[in-house]
Amino acid sequence: MTRPVLVCLTTLTVAACSGFKEAMTAHVDTVATAGSQALSVDRLASLLAHSKAPLQKEVVRQIVDVWVDYQLLGHAAAVDDSLNTPKDRDQALWAIVGQAKAKKLFEQMFKPDTSQDAQKYTSGDLLSAKHILVAVPRGDTSKTALDSVHKKALAIRAKVTPANFAQMAQENSQDPGSARRGGELGVFAKGAMVPEFEQALTATPQGQLAPGVVKTQFGYHIIYRPKYDEVKEQVAQSVGGHAQQAAESTYFARLDSTGKIQVKSNGGITAKAVASDLDAHRTDKSVIATSVGGDFTAARLAQWLSLFPAQQRAQFAQLPDTAVPAIIKNFVRNELVLRAADSAHVTIDPAQMDTIAKNFSGIITTAWTSLGIDPKVLSDSAKTAAGRERVAAAHIESYLDKLLAQAPGVRFVDVPSPIESLLRGKYPSSVNEAGLDRALAKATAERKEVDSSRTAREPASAVPLPGSSAPPGGPNGGAPPKH
Repeated sequence: MTRPVLVCLTTLTVAACSGFKEAMTAHVDTVATAGSQALSVDRLASLLAHSKAPLQKEVVRQIVDVWVDYQLLGHAAAVDDSLNTPKDRDQALWAIVGQAKAKKLFEQMFKPDTSQDAQKYTSGDLLSAKHILVAVPRGDTSKTALDSVHKKALAIRAKVTPANFAQMAQENSQDPGSARRGGELGVFAKGAMVPEFEQALTATPQGQLAPGVVKTQFGYHIIYRPKYDEVKEQVAQSVGGHAQQAAESTYFARLDSTGKIQVKSNGGITAKAVASDLDAHRTDKSVIATSVGGDFTAARLAQWLSLFPAQQRAQFAQLPDTAVPAIIKNFVRNELVLRAADSAHVTIDPAQMDTIAKNFSGIITTAWTSLGIDPKVLSDSAKTAAGRERVAAAHIESYLDKLLAQAPGVRFVDVPSPIESLLRGKYPSSVNEAGLDRALAKATAERKEVDSSRTAREPASAVPLPGSSAPPGGPNGGAPPKH
């Protein structure tokens, strides 16, 4: 910036200097752009001043990001872009599809051994139970209360059988989570339950009810121990899940060496810069780390970080430099897993892919409808794309006014990270930090005026409010009390 200023002072005409000044002022007076729309300092300051949002830079930045997302959605609707072509889905859903492929890859690589499942269940290393809980009233541990609960539990127990257990649990259990499932607590390892419960369960033969009722700190339990055949699939899932987790942990631990992951000396600094401003690094080819899979660039990190909420990205940007390389390695490991899935020609079931695509399309349609910018509605409002974009932008500005004022019935419309990333990759947008700072400072001053004006309009109270000072001499300003 120094050179143009010096040139302006020494060789250019006054008119040229004036033009340069106007260009710089216009830049600073703009907080953000999205498509053909611009968010000015004055507009953002007014929006913030009349809202209930905390005037903190992190919060304001999130509001600006929401404005960009909404306006880009409006632009896409105005130009009749469905955001749902095969190319769009590939770009937006790469992480979701990649996760599904990785899951399938690990299922193929780490098939659990189920030959010992029955023995583990019979020996009690793995347990399963259904229960009906009659809870003790909170805060009342008197003998009268306990006797009443005990009596109620015994009355229910007298009616329970293995055949009607699920129905009786739904009707009587005071453990809401398991009651909805007919009392099922699932499969769990020895030691997972409180001792009294586990002792009664392991002493009960499979397929039978525990004798009487079992008292624990939570109340009185009626317990049923399922037969192995009743929970065979759950046992297999539990055993397989633990085995797969252990295998995956070992696999990932080996990737550092087999994958030859190396983080560049300045990789941490670059990574934090990416986290601070994704848009500025979406095409940045700076190498952050290397592996057998190739270079891991700033642009690729931006793609990964776009999957996380803005608050988590901000936290990442504030981490100590020494903590960042380990996180970078995790992203590179993920890259290597995706590469392994592609090398193994892992594919997603067409039905699963169809469900993912339909969900994606539904989210976009819901966002358009909620913001009042559905393409079909816009097409009835204006004939040209530019006209439709103006209508969409006006709807969005009005929606943000109501949203930040917490108007009844107006809710935040979420733009999930895959859609946000797609929008910002397809259409131009920017955020100007200097303009954001100016808007925040101006909003802070304006809110004081708004609050003062609001206070001035409020009628004076005849009776001093708590914390206020009464006029000298009492509420009547020194006049004697009226009788």
